[in-house]
Amino acid sequence: MSLTKFQKSILNWYHKNGRKNLPWQQNISAYSVWISEIMLQQTQVVTVIPYYERFMSSFPTVRDLAEAAQDVVMEHWAGLGYYSRARNLHQTAKIIISEFQGIFPNEIDDLVKLPGIGRTTAGAIKSLAFNQRGPILDGNVKRVLSRYHKIEGWSGSSKTNQTLWFYADKHTPNTHVREYTQAIMDIGATVCKKNNPCCTSCPIHEKCKAFMENEVLSYPAKKPHKKIQEKSCYFLIIKDKNSNIFLEKKSS
Repeated sequence: MSLTKFQKSILNWYHKNGRKNLPWQQNISAYSVWISEIMLQQTQVVTVIPYYERFMSSFPTVRDLAEAAQDVVMEHWAGLGYYSRARNLHQTAKIIISEFQGIFPNEIDDLVKLPGIGRTTAGAIKSLAFNQRGPILDGNVKRVLSRYHKIEGWSGSSKTNQTLWFYADKHTPNTHVREYTQAIMDIGATVCKKNNPCCTSCPIHEKCKAFMENEVLSYPAKKPHKKIQEKSCYFLIIKDKNSNIFLEKKSS
């Protein structure tokens, strides 16, 4: 199947502008992709780099990680926050060794069964490590697709999330998967930014619905505020002639 104009535009942009020198892009493996993807959850690239390099220096293989004491793993994670990520890494490493003979599975269904690996991380491993088709939907990709298709609704809602996954799957090509996946993440991170997006530098801006209607900053939609429920109640205050208030003593 030939590439669509959307896919070609993104790939052409990546070849000229994409990030290709990040530590986890060198000597790519399922292990290195997995570690980097988990670290990059809720954390900026510039923050992750020194942690990633130190972590990989101490645990260069999945077996090294599996055989390490959890306290040592946690020490290497200190400062990154969201510590359940480190515990899940350690647990998953042990499962990879015990159940998969130290070899990472390359099927989404197998990957999502591992602790800490959701659909997006599984897709990233499949596409970036194995160069096989695996759609992803991280925060950057959500922003690109939300604006391009002008998708209404908060991305955390089931309906909107389902729509986003539909487009993520639709746009993911059957070939050049590694480059495409990295490209659309890079566009979201460096061009289609949350604030101050560089729309005219975006390779797909000419067909972007939010851009064409000058509503880029309105997408993705923000999480709706929870409506505060108002309640009415009555208080009965009993006083004696000296204005002493009667109190009811709670039973112990």
